[in-house]
Amino acid sequence: MNNGEQKIELKVSGMSCAACSTRIDKKLNKTDGVLSANVNLATERASVDYDSSKIKPSQLMEIITNLGYGAERIEEINQDKEKELREKETKRLRFELLTSTILTSPLLFAMISMLFNWDIPLLHNEYFQLIIATPVQFIIGFRFYKNAYFALKSKSANMDVLVSMGTSAAYFYSIYNAFFVKVEGGMNEMAAVMPKELYFEAAAVIITLILLGKYLEAIAKGKTSEAIKKLMGLQAKTARIVKNGNEIDVPIEEVEVGDIVVVRPGEKIPVDGKITEGTSSVDESMLTGESIPADKKVGDFVIGASINKYGSFKFEAKKIGKDTALSQIIRLVEDAQGSKAPIQKIADRVSGIFVPVVVSIALITLLLWTFVGNSFSTGIVSAVAVLVIACPCALGLATPTAIMVGTGKGAENGILIKGGESLEMAYKLNTVVLDKTGTITNGEPEVTDIVSLGLFDNKEILHLAAISEKKSEHPLGVAIYKKGFTESRQLEDPEQFEAIPGRGIRSVIGDKHIFIGTRKLMNEKGFNIDKVEAQIAKLENEGKTAMLMSINDSIEAIIAVADTLKESSKAAIEELQKMGIDVYMITGDNSRTANAIALQVGIKNVLAEVLPEHKAEEVEKLKKQGKTVAMVGDGINDAPALATADIGMAMGTGTDVAIEAADITLMSGDLRSIPAAIRLSKRTMNKIKQNLFWAFFYNTIGIPFAALGLLNPIIAGGAMAFSSVSVVTNSLSLKRFKAYK
Repeated sequence: MNNGEQKIELKVSGMSCAACSTRIDKKLNKTDGVLSANVNLATERASVDYDSSKIKPSQLMEIITNLGYGAERIEEINQDKEKELREKETKRLRFELLTSTILTSPLLFAMISMLFNWDIPLLHNEYFQLIIATPVQFIIGFRFYKNAYFALKSKSANMDVLVSMGTSAAYFYSIYNAFFVKVEGGMNEMAAVMPKELYFEAAAVIITLILLGKYLEAIAKGKTSEAIKKLMGLQAKTARIVKNGNEIDVPIEEVEVGDIVVVRPGEKIPVDGKITEGTSSVDESMLTGESIPADKKVGDFVIGASINKYGSFKFEAKKIGKDTALSQIIRLVEDAQGSKAPIQKIADRVSGIFVPVVVSIALITLLLWTFVGNSFSTGIVSAVAVLVIACPCALGLATPTAIMVGTGKGAENGILIKGGESLEMAYKLNTVVLDKTGTITNGEPEVTDIVSLGLFDNKEILHLAAISEKKSEHPLGVAIYKKGFTESRQLEDPEQFEAIPGRGIRSVIGDKHIFIGTRKLMNEKGFNIDKVEAQIAKLENEGKTAMLMSINDSIEAIIAVADTLKESSKAAIEELQKMGIDVYMITGDNSRTANAIALQVGIKNVLAEVLPEHKAEEVEKLKKQGKTVAMVGDGINDAPALATADIGMAMGTGTDVAIEAADITLMSGDLRSIPAAIRLSKRTMNKIKQNLFWAFFYNTIGIPFAALGLLNPIIAGGAMAFSSVSVVTNSLSLKRFKAYK
């Protein structure tokens, strides 16, 4: 990234269909200084990467306003203002819809009465119809004329062009028939049999139905962004901090890095930080999807917005404001919801040429009916029906609404998907490569076996071994000390301690001289280990690291330590295999240990003794075999492999490094979130395909029927309006997705 490269998020108002977002997208991308632009109809946002040395944010907003739309910087619109704007627009639509319905009802009733030959002179009076149709056409329908004007001014066309053309044709043709066509036999005689051919009701009903569609769409679109609202609502409003020895409540915005924050049972943790005093259990389910509260002690990290369950504690604020994990998650979800999936390019290409093609079809329809079918009246009605049924609203909403709901649902379950592209790629996965340490296993060695070989029982062995390892810094020694400390809580220091690099340790406790370590250490000290070799081999075949312990002149015990499996590992791997996905395990461990772990979880494909820097090469080999590969690791050590894979999944950390490194971040350490992420991706992609099918179906089936005069413009208007609503409603059904079966 060069120094001048910047990114800006803009709120765009006034877009009515896919053609609008495509037009803004094209205009921005053709502008000098704009590196890339992405305009999303569903979120009403434009994300623009630009060179600040060539163009300024004010100029970008000016480009959008010159096209006839509104543009504001996202950071200048807080959550309350955005909600207020959305509610204001919904209220305006409701008022216009209600007014339009009241004015349109007599026109609709006039049409129905005509079908049943009911003679209601007032309803069929052309002056009466003109008076009530005009405000619907030009006051309530003004939004369509205004947007159509700006669209045509910029040499493009959109839904508003089709609606304004179609309704205007019906309206002005009705005026022509009402006041300029003379009927033989006189008006009174005609009225008694059949009123004049007026289509005021068609124009008014089309506008009313489209407003109804827009109103329902606005309500539904509000629901698609509920995930962001929920995440924002998680944030605590105040924090209790220690100032000059006193505890005071302050707004969360006033908390500074380094402040000591006090949290009592049942309270929300306001910001991210490290515990300095006290212990507790913390419910992190709203961020990780993990239902079991996590135990926290001094030195542990706590996440803002999680809920303190039982104990009181103090912690030092480490991350505040936009740097907290919650803020990063919100930003990631917003970016994902504003992104495009590659499949959307189909809709974008179609919507770019759709309107001019439809106008051409409508014109051909009018000409053919007039000159071949000898009916200008049927021609105008059919042309209006073509223009109205073909509005590409649903096409523009098909992909982004599904992505919004899908990524939002993922966030609720601790599955953070970076964008539409990642979502679509996850749908195609057929191979998952799992890093062993910290992914399949817990990543922390634990004592699994104590085998007494002589005079001391297991409790005495553990006590002496824990004291011996008290000053050790080796992970295996730390595991023994932790186990001993858990059992007895009080462990004195050894009188002597010596680390023997690569072999083990030596200690003296009272009259006991102790060695703990490898076969090699014992052989060097003159101990015969032949009699215990079979027991050591058995433990090693189980994937454990076996250490020998001698006290004075004899070997007294074998202590086995292993990185234990996560509870969910086996079930998650079985689920992946049932989905038809090949599962590989990759590790730096020796083959014996690796195969032992793989056997326990049911993995047949093992890549052992692979150094971290070579993991990416192994992933590349699998890709060359034609596989679509996901690499699952911790997001830091495995960064090269994560980047090489088609999809990189970071497990369990939720740190900024993991979020940046991966395409999908799995906030909990539960392996079941991997198949859950893939199932969510498949479900979302299915919804997108269904949406695109219905969007194309309405148009491709509807246009021929309309052109042949088999579709009333009113029915066309209803079908067009409800196509958008059905697409959004179909996307909303993703809310029923369950991550964990």
